[in-house]
Amino acid sequence: MAGHSKWSNIKARKGAQDKKRAKIFTRILKEITVAVRENGMNGDPESNPALRNAIQNARGVNMPKSNIDKAIKRASGADSKSYELMTFEGYAPHGIAVFVECMSDSLNRTVGIVRSIYTKYGGSLGTNGSLEFIFDRLGVFTILREKLEMDWEELQLELIEHGADVFEEEEEVYMIYCPFTKFGKVSEKLRELGVEPQSSDLERVPNHTEVLEVEQALAVMKMIDAFEDEDDVQNVFHNLELTDELSEALQNQ
Repeated sequence: MAGHSKWSNIKARKGAQDKKRAKIFTRILKEITVAVRENGMNGDPESNPALRNAIQNARGVNMPKSNIDKAIKRASGADSKSYELMTFEGYAPHGIAVFVECMSDSLNRTVGIVRSIYTKYGGSLGTNGSLEFIFDRLGVFTILREKLEMDWEELQLELIEHGADVFEEEEEVYMIYCPFTKFGKVSEKLRELGVEPQSSDLERVPNHTEVLEVEQALAVMKMIDAFEDEDDVQNVFHNLELTDELSEALQNQ
């Protein structure tokens, strides 16, 4: 999991450097829309946990409150777009597993985009379920160190009782993991304690990672970045180990 959390931090910094904030906003706005529509057009975060979580993620990337309010209002309207969650599983070059989550209003368009990226970068699109043995579905919470007011060890003890089972410390953030079935309980406990994560998501975390030579790994990352650049793509998960050498190479690009 350490590789996963480090990659999350790299993505955040790289996204800022590449000026991808607009795409990040687009993806979160889709999350808000789906949260409202799939919960009876409920635009009240107090009674809609999925919406509350989406708003929390929006705040984590400093989305203006006016944008959030407009998105909720638009999603609550009868003419709002209807998005469908789609998942695609396959392999990048050198045997790296790549799991792509999309949210789209056009199945044909999204399938075409995903298939073309797998092909262009020398990968192969597989069947749904083919990567289940590689990825575990977990709740993942990221908390900025500077914003955590309570003691970190005390917080761990509180959350263990509600299902959290793995805790990690990075340079700037704390990472908390739990089984996806405990995601709601951990979310509610954090809210009860007054702790607001920078992000909280259900993610697909690899149970093992693969180490490649830097040049091979960079070729895989070109494919990952191509997926990340698409508006239809919400998340990309993979099992490439983010070594120190690869981290440095990515930061220097």
